[in-house]
Amino acid sequence: MRQQTTPHILMVRPANFAFNEETAASNAFQSRDGKLSAAEMRERAMQEFDGFVAQLRAAGVDVIVAADSSAPVKPDAVFPNNWVTFHQEGTVVTYPMFAPTRRLERSDAIIEQVLGKGFHSERRLHFEASEQSERFLEGTGSIIFDHQHRLAYACLSPRTDAALLEELCQAIGYQKVVFHSVDGNRQDIYHTNVMMALGETFVVICLDTVRDPAERKMLEEKFRETEKEIVDISLAQMNSFAGNMLQVRNTKGQTILVMSSQAYRALTPAQIQQLEGHTQLLHAPIDTIETYGGGSARCMMAEVFLPGKLNRKM
Repeated sequence: MRQQTTPHILMVRPANFAFNEETAASNAFQSRDGKLSAAEMRERAMQEFDGFVAQLRAAGVDVIVAADSSAPVKPDAVFPNNWVTFHQEGTVVTYPMFAPTRRLERSDAIIEQVLGKGFHSERRLHFEASEQSERFLEGTGSIIFDHQHRLAYACLSPRTDAALLEELCQAIGYQKVVFHSVDGNRQDIYHTNVMMALGETFVVICLDTVRDPAERKMLEEKFRETEKEIVDISLAQMNSFAGNMLQVRNTKGQTILVMSSQAYRALTPAQIQQLEGHTQLLHAPIDTIETYGGGSARCMMAEVFLPGKLNRKM
């Protein structure tokens, strides 16, 4: 049986977290308020990261922490889910990144660190070459995988190329589900994972961003067919990162929906009750990372589904 959730998570401790000018044009979630110095921003990001990891480990999640190298400077290294995915059949995929500074994050050393934890990989897929033709696909930022049904959901944007997605799906045996998603200013949502999070039995999604009625109907039908209860969030909730969640497992086999404290505060009591009917909830304060990095809890976690530990009884 294919798994939608895993207890094994890769996270990268940032060495030089900062506001990235290269990503700001297409990431409406980034903010530059000038309140923090560069040193303060780095220090707070590391503190938030360490606190987040501590909460996950206390909940029984197996977190593999890789240390970002100090050089070259990589302001978004804390978001490894965009450059690598680790799959159940033993495949490791590395992805083409929109921002040149983000391409520096791809690291064979980090992949080897993961494999050194008792995991096994039989195949490596490289999509980096498409950067030369300005075509991008940014991992599980661009793609929301339904592993149980072999579906790959993606809202198209400058960072998510439909043809590349099709190439990936053919290589790993998935079917693509593409649509368009825009924010309140009609700007393309830069990553699918800020407007949608898929769990084993539910989906958190901002349907208001899907303006095409046919695409919205198609998504709702897919969720019905795959037995996912819809938790519909508003544009305001999405802007508080309530769509940027990830369901994981702990080593006891219990599922946990992980989000930021800002995202949790944005949810209504009814939505919290709806989600708690499916899974436990965990939230961590990562305000600095969200404000200046434009990503949240889900972006900080790269799931490890590789065979090895996953096949042993937890």
